[in-house]
Amino acid sequence: MPHLSDTTRNKLTTISTATVATALYKRGFRIQCIQNVHPLSPDQPTLVGEAFTLRYIPAREDLNKLDVFRDRSHPQRKAIEDCPVGAVLVIDSRKDARAASAGAILVTRLMKRGCAGVVTDGGFRDSAEIARLGFPAYHQRPSAPTNLTLHQAIEINGPIACGDAPVFPGDVILGDGDGVIVIPAHLADEIAEETFEMTAFEDFVAEEVHKGRSIVGLYPATDEQTLKDFAVWRKANGR
Repeated sequence: MPHLSDTTRNKLTTISTATVATALYKRGFRIQCIQNVHPLSPDQPTLVGEAFTLRYIPAREDLNKLDVFRDRSHPQRKAIEDCPVGAVLVIDSRKDARAASAGAILVTRLMKRGCAGVVTDGGFRDSAEIARLGFPAYHQRPSAPTNLTLHQAIEINGPIACGDAPVFPGDVILGDGDGVIVIPAHLADEIAEETFEMTAFEDFVAEEVHKGRSIVGLYPATDEQTLKDFAVWRKANGR
């Protein structure tokens, strides 16, 4: 798995998914946002980490009985124990929240093992309990039935589709209150650096707009005075 540096990780924790979406769009990436996933708690920390994936297919009833969980190599159970420290478990549940992708016990195990978070385009059972963990977790909506009723865990750490976004193992996952976005691994450092700078400028712009300044010439910075004012602001604010 590609190594996500502490520098890049720390920068990304200060950057919004919206800003990253703009930076990716400039490079031609249009579908990196995982659609229709939501944080379980509005107070959970920003999610940053490399993707470790789990893929479900439609369950075949003769192969997906309750006793499959006795098998220590069962892909869902194995994914929980194999997801690396600092990584994000990203689950392809086929955008189907009629049955849970996992529940509070498994998500708690991820948290205790030092994983960064979990994302599914399906649902979680025990969602209120997961929300109380303070652990970054995203899903479509709560779902009580066990995954076995509809989903068959089939593959760990291969390419998946999650909420219509392509996710490759090692891609960098960023999640905030707006949702979750996937940064191709080879672009992570570059995107973090660029969006860190973008965020500084947007913070300056926000302050100016609150003061009553027009966005004309300010955003985008088409007036030379804007860049001069920004330089003064950066120096004064240590940005």
